[in-house]
Amino acid sequence: MNVLIVIFCCLCAHLQYRLWLGEDSFPRIEAAEQRLASLKKQVEEKQQRNMALYAEIEDLRAGQEALEERARNELGMIKEHETFFQVLE
Repeated sequence: MNVLIVIFCCLCAHLQYRLWLGEDSFPRIEAAEQRLASLKKQVEEKQQRNMALYAEIEDLRAGQEALEERARNELGMIKEHETFFQVLE
């Protein structure tokens, strides 16, 4: 009977060790879940960025308005027979 109790205690100690300090322990699982949540957030942000870039690419391919807007805003270009006014504060 004493041998059975010792075996049971050793088994419980082993299981507790694995539960709290082992490779598949609660702290490691929690850390992995937090890392997974962080990576999912990064993936979602990058997917949104990619969708915005794809929309901009399609807009540039589809029409001249996007090209004209970019030329006006980024390069400061104007059309022929237009007058450019710059307002300084």
